[in-house]
Amino acid sequence: MRFRFVAGGAGARLVTCAAIALSVISLAACGEDRKPASADGKVDAVAGFYPLQFATARIGGDRVSVTNLVQPGTEPHDLELKPSQIIKIANADLVVYLHGLQPELDKAVAEDRAKGLDVTTISPLVGGDPHVWLDPVRFAAIADAIAARLAQLDPGHAADYAARGAALHDELTQLDNEFAAGLKTCLRHEIFTSHAAFGYPAKRYGLQQIALTGLSPDTEPTPKHLAEVAQQARDKHATTIFFEALVSPRVARTLATEVGAKAAVLDPIEGLEPGSAGDYLSVMRGNLAALRDALGCS
Repeated sequence: MRFRFVAGGAGARLVTCAAIALSVISLAACGEDRKPASADGKVDAVAGFYPLQFATARIGGDRVSVTNLVQPGTEPHDLELKPSQIIKIANADLVVYLHGLQPELDKAVAEDRAKGLDVTTISPLVGGDPHVWLDPVRFAAIADAIAARLAQLDPGHAADYAARGAALHDELTQLDNEFAAGLKTCLRHEIFTSHAAFGYPAKRYGLQQIALTGLSPDTEPTPKHLAEVAQQARDKHATTIFFEALVSPRVARTLATEVGAKAAVLDPIEGLEPGSAGDYLSVMRGNLAALRDALGCS
């Protein structure tokens, strides 16, 4: 998350507006009891970023209106809440978020914690890595928790949420089975990535992640680390250096050229690209195909 401090001018006015909007949350929390659903009869939910929107919308069906705070093509780490978004959070029945990934959202939800569902309480992070949704088993547990919370908010339709939650859980179990079978027999087990977003699936399916940078996609590798990764790529006869869709591929492509490999996308699914017709499940299956090709899986 990058913070910018502005002494005056338009920037100062934006800070003031944000502060005023933040106060709306406190007023909402101290006023009358919040209704369990919006005026149109739907549960009003806010999701911190795409995978949480996907799960909430799939489980909620036509009973839940879900707002994603991050626009397509934007990194969720870079979220800077607009006053209108802060008001949207204040008026929501449910906010599904991942504590630590989007500090401004953490701050907004802290004003009324009862409406928040922090998915790290369902699937605790390992080593501070937030990318839990890339493990279908962990994501299935998160989906179950979302279904249970929606049933609490809208008990008259609890059976519908349970049914849709169970259906999504089954789809994620099938996805896990596909990954396990597809990556069971491979010539190589090392995945070379632009940043360390794939630790959970690597652990789940017996792979080793070798990353150019750490958990933040904005950092640049040192020349020494870049040389070390290049040597590992040669030693392991890597055929592919992976980069991600929402981050510049420059360094990954440079490394690929240096070691005689190709550069390809391995998507951490932090958000969809603008105009994408896919969803979480189809992108994950695309990742599986990319891994099988890179690792020489039979």
